[in-house]
Amino acid sequence: MPRSKNNGRTFSCPEWVKSAAFYQIFPDRFARSLKYAPRGKFREWGSKPTPNGFCGGNLQGIIEHLDYIQSVGCNAIYLCPIFKSAANHRYHTVDYMQIDPVLGAQEDFDLLVKEVHRHKMRIILDGVFNHCSRGFFPFLSIMEEGDSSPYKDWFHIHSYPVNAYAGKPNYECWWNIPALPKFNTDNPETREYLLNVAEYWTRKGIDGWRLDVPNEIDDDDFWREFRTRVKSVNPEAYIVGEIWKDPKRWLAGDQFDGVMNYPVRRLVSEFFFPEGMRSKDAESTGEQLSKSKSVAPQDLQEFCRSLEDLFSRDLFGVQMNLFGSHDTARLKTLAGKDPHKCLLAWALLLFLPGALSIYYGDEIGMEGGKDPDNRRCFPWKELDLQKPIETLDLFRTFLTLRKKEETLTLGSFTVRPEGKGLLLCRQYKGTLLELRLGYPGAVPLQGISARTEVLFERGRTPIEGVAGYFVAKGGLVLTKKRAAY
Repeated sequence: MPRSKNNGRTFSCPEWVKSAAFYQIFPDRFARSLKYAPRGKFREWGSKPTPNGFCGGNLQGIIEHLDYIQSVGCNAIYLCPIFKSAANHRYHTVDYMQIDPVLGAQEDFDLLVKEVHRHKMRIILDGVFNHCSRGFFPFLSIMEEGDSSPYKDWFHIHSYPVNAYAGKPNYECWWNIPALPKFNTDNPETREYLLNVAEYWTRKGIDGWRLDVPNEIDDDDFWREFRTRVKSVNPEAYIVGEIWKDPKRWLAGDQFDGVMNYPVRRLVSEFFFPEGMRSKDAESTGEQLSKSKSVAPQDLQEFCRSLEDLFSRDLFGVQMNLFGSHDTARLKTLAGKDPHKCLLAWALLLFLPGALSIYYGDEIGMEGGKDPDNRRCFPWKELDLQKPIETLDLFRTFLTLRKKEETLTLGSFTVRPEGKGLLLCRQYKGTLLELRLGYPGAVPLQGISARTEVLFERGRTPIEGVAGYFVAKGGLVLTKKRAAY
């Protein structure tokens, strides 16, 4: 088990994360329960996403759909921010110690944590510690009191009065957005407040934190102390950072347990969907230049070498592999006229080492372009689970295997060209799992012996006159072999 030391104390990356399949939820758009009815007028469920306005998703809605999330195969939940905020995405935090009243009350949160754990699942929260809302009380105090405010050192104020709503902001804010004043984490009071927030909610029973733009708090000691404080409350807590660039700095074992694996997302998406990654939808919230980057088709050798390189890096912990999030276009939208390739891309991601994150609705093929279109309401009324949904069936098969097969969590990983397609391998002890993907062309599949088990197939065709098969273009076959003794 990977271990790290902070101030002489040893903390491990939790073992449970190796087999974790997170279900990421954007709370305002996932599910609205009638058991909780806050005051106010909300937009019609399923209306076109806009930057402003609320659709009224709530914590009770999540509780009511835990069985569904578990049926997909997920064993953990990652919630986008749930603290009090005036924004539907809640990255503009007004009060870090209160559940947003549109989502529910403290007892709703407590019940959610209890029910998640009763389902033998985990739950992590989104921590926004780099910046807050203009409505956060210490910043309101500065707006009212100016230089006399007792909180003036909590932020980077250049002059008074602060220009919070008119003119150019005269204080540091995230991406120069006036609504998001940046914390001064060098200030001991600010630092202690934020660390207390992390401890408080960890004591409330959560299983970890996803950290929003942690690279913008350019202070390794802050994150080392964050790790110590959180792990002192719950040594099994998972700390994962939103890092879009090289993560080595944060993965030496003294800060995070992993990062969101956006480099894998970009590599695989550019391989399968080069046209989609050149489209206007390819621009990501956390990767502003993505739309303007040229995307040239990759050959098989180059892709395989690049993918192996990403998983051969000496990094601490367990990384979170993903395609979709609240910051990116959905895979089906990037696929455009080639939706069948989504299944191949998902199979590849589900086969990779590391934790997995599924953005709500991707399992049923929800579409969505760049923010805010990628934040559509989950179509519960239109969903018919009695009818086959190919992507959902794939998820259920592969995620069930992740729970049963140690090879998918502990096994080595290799990938190479095979025929005109791809052969990915995971090996552990005497078991070999092989995934053949018919992209960009067909893949040969030799004769299947008595020691070979076909776990999933789509597009396997016999080769006439030969004791073997091929995986057709657009097909995929997952097999399991046991060593002969």
